[in-house]
Amino acid sequence: MRPFFNTVKLDPLRLVFSPNLLNRRKTTFVSLPSFTCPNKTLTRIQTPGVFYCREMATVSSESAAGAVVQVKDKVELNEVEKQIFDRFVNTLRHFSLNTELRVAGGWVRDKLLGKECYDIDIAIDNMSGSEFVDKVREYLLSTGEEAHGVGIIPRNPDQSKHLETARMRLLDLWIDFVNLRSEDYSENSRIPTMTFGTAKEDAYRRDLTINSLFYNINTGSVEDLTGRGIEDLKSGKIVTPLPPKDTFLDDPLRVLRAIRFGARFGFVFEEELIKAAACDDVKNALAAKVSKERVGTEIDLMISGNQPVKAMTYIADLTLFWVVFTLHPKVEPAVSEECQGLCVAYLDAAWNLVQLIGGSSFIGEQRRLCLYAALFLPFRDTIYKDEKGKKVPVVNYIFRDSLKQKASDPETVIKIHRSLEKFLTLIPLLTSNDDTQPAEVDMGMELFDVPITSKLRVATGFLLREVKEFWRAGLLLSTLLYPSDTDSTRDFLEKQFELDRRRDLFKAAEDAIVNLGLEKVWDLKPLVNGKDIMTVLHLKSGGPIVREWQQKLLAWQLAHPAGTVEECLDWMKETHLKRAKVE
Repeated sequence: MRPFFNTVKLDPLRLVFSPNLLNRRKTTFVSLPSFTCPNKTLTRIQTPGVFYCREMATVSSESAAGAVVQVKDKVELNEVEKQIFDRFVNTLRHFSLNTELRVAGGWVRDKLLGKECYDIDIAIDNMSGSEFVDKVREYLLSTGEEAHGVGIIPRNPDQSKHLETARMRLLDLWIDFVNLRSEDYSENSRIPTMTFGTAKEDAYRRDLTINSLFYNINTGSVEDLTGRGIEDLKSGKIVTPLPPKDTFLDDPLRVLRAIRFGARFGFVFEEELIKAAACDDVKNALAAKVSKERVGTEIDLMISGNQPVKAMTYIADLTLFWVVFTLHPKVEPAVSEECQGLCVAYLDAAWNLVQLIGGSSFIGEQRRLCLYAALFLPFRDTIYKDEKGKKVPVVNYIFRDSLKQKASDPETVIKIHRSLEKFLTLIPLLTSNDDTQPAEVDMGMELFDVPITSKLRVATGFLLREVKEFWRAGLLLSTLLYPSDTDSTRDFLEKQFELDRRRDLFKAAEDAIVNLGLEKVWDLKPLVNGKDIMTVLHLKSGGPIVREWQQKLLAWQLAHPAGTVEECLDWMKETHLKRAKVE
C-alpha cells in the first residue's frame, strides 16, 4: 500500500503529533515545533517551516490480522455472583418456572477476558423483567431475606431507552432485568417496535458480536448464538452481527459504540464496518436520529476511558468529527474542515504529557476536563453571537448544544482556556533560578501597592482563584504552548519537541506554586469583608468602589500571608487617606 498525505493547516500555536488514524500507513504534515515522534521519522519538505512525520503501521481492518487476545474457555464466577445466581435458580425451582435466565452483553465479554464486571443484565425468555423481579422478591421473603432497591425504569424512547427495565439490589450489586426481544426499526426513527424474541434474535439485534454473548444461568454455559462472538473476541475484531450498514442505520449510535469498544480494547475494525461507518447515509442518520444526550454520553465515555486519543482519532478518520462536534452555523473566525486534525493532535499531546507527569495530579474530573480543554484548544478564540448579539465562546455551544452536557463543563473548559495566556506569562518567572523578582508582572491587571518581592505570588494567586482546582490543567496546556514567541522553524530538527522537557517545565512551575503556598488559594477567606470596607470608606451602600477595594485588599493579603485583620485594616485606612489627599 502506498503512503498518502493528510495536510493539516494550523493556527500559530504549536502543534503536536497525533498518531495516525485507524493505524493506516500515513504521513501527516505538522507545523512546528512539535513533539518527538517515537519510532517515526521527521523529514522536511519543500514548504518552508513544514515537516511531516512518517509512520509505518498496521492497517486497522479485517484485512490485517487482528490481535491475539487471551480468552477464557468458560466463565468463572466469584462468590458473590454464585450466591446471586443461586437465588435466581432457586426462584425458578420455588415457583416451578419453565424459564431460562441469561446474563447478556458486556459482563460475559469481560468475564471471558478475565476482567471483573459489576454490570449484570439478566435477559429472560418468557416473562418481563418486572414479573421475574416480583417472583425473586417473593422467594426471598419466604426465606426471611428482604429484597432491596426494587424498582422499574420505564421506557424513555427520547433517551434511547426502548424497553422497560426492572432493577433490584442483591449483595450490594445492582441487577437489571429485561425480556429477550426482537426489534423492528422504522425508516425515519431510531425508536424500534419491541416484541418478545428468542435468544438468537436478541443476540443478532446487538451492536457487536463481542457484545452478543450470553451466559446461561440455568446451564452454566456460554452461548455464542451469532457463531462469531468468541472468535471475534479471540482475534480482536470489531464486527456487527448483521451487515454493518443495516445495523448502523437501524441505530446510528452503534457507530460510536463500535468506536468506543475498538479504542478501549485495541481491536481492529472489519473492512465493511469502516466503509459503513464513514458513509453519508450513516452520518446523516447519526445527525438526525440520535439524541444529542446519547451522543454526549458516548463521547464522555471515550474521553474518560483508557484510550481517548485513539477514540477521537477514529472519529476523525471516519469523517464523523463534525457530525459529533457540530459548531454554531455562524462562527468567527471561520473554522476549516482540517481543524479536526489539530484538535486530535492537541488531545494527543495533553494525554501523553499527563501520562508522563503521572496520573495522581489528573484523576476524575481533573483529567476529563483537561482532555476536553485540549481537544477544543483550537476553538478557544472562536465565538458566535447569540440571539442578543452577545459574543459567546463556541466551546459553550459544543458542550451545551452538540453534546448536551452539564453547564459546568463549558464554564470550566472556557476558564482553563482563558488562563493560558496568563500562565504563559508566569511560567518563566515561576521556573526562573534567579532569586530576583521582576519589577512588573503583566497580568492584565494593576497590582495595587504590592511589594516587588510579592508580585509573583499575588499575580499567581489571582490566576489560581479564577481557575480554582483546575489550575493544573491550565498549566499543563500552557507548557505545551510555551514559549509563546518561539519561531516555529528554528532549530526544530535538532531540538524537536522533547516531551520530557515539557514535563520538567510543568513540574518546576507546579512546585513553585506549591512552595508559594498557593495550591488551594481559592479557599482563602478575605480578612476584611464588605461591611468593614463600607465602614472605613463611610459608604452607605456597596458598589464598584467596594469591589475595587476588595481586589486591593486581596492583593495585600496575598502579599502578606501572615498578615492580621488589624494590619490589613490599618493598611487600607492609610492608603485611603493618601488617596484622598491626592484627590
